[in-house]
Amino acid sequence: MTTASPSAGIRTIAIVNAVAAVLTVAFWGLAYARLFAAGAIADPVAHAAASTTLGFLVGDVVWSVPLLVVSVAGLWRHTSLGWLAGQMVNALWAYSMTVILVRDAYVGRLSPGAVLFAPFGLFALWAAVHLWRNRTSFGVGR
Repeated sequence: MTTASPSAGIRTIAIVNAVAAVLTVAFWGLAYARLFAAGAIADPVAHAAASTTLGFLVGDVVWSVPLLVVSVAGLWRHTSLGWLAGQMVNALWAYSMTVILVRDAYVGRLSPGAVLFAPFGLFALWAAVHLWRNRTSFGVGR
């Protein structure tokens, strides 16, 4: 752990990740209530589509949200764990947005998740480069 205070860029990444964590929890809470809490989906095609949605829900709850929270705390405190979690979040954004945008292009319409989260995916591309360029200030790569 270093004692340096985070730069404006690192603080920005931490703030954006905090907003992303809150929006992710809210989005999946609403999606769960709308899609799954009401009961079983009878149509087989809709059921298959819902299974993919459920997979993203579980993946985000198990991996994305905890990593976002760890990245926020760690980047704010300027720790190597925060740097690592931040880079893991950036990779998750790139991966999941690729899958979502390809899926949406295939079916011919943008999903609400794509519209809401695409800006975070774009931001992650910049954040990954910024964190990499500043890795030594986190004690990474010395």
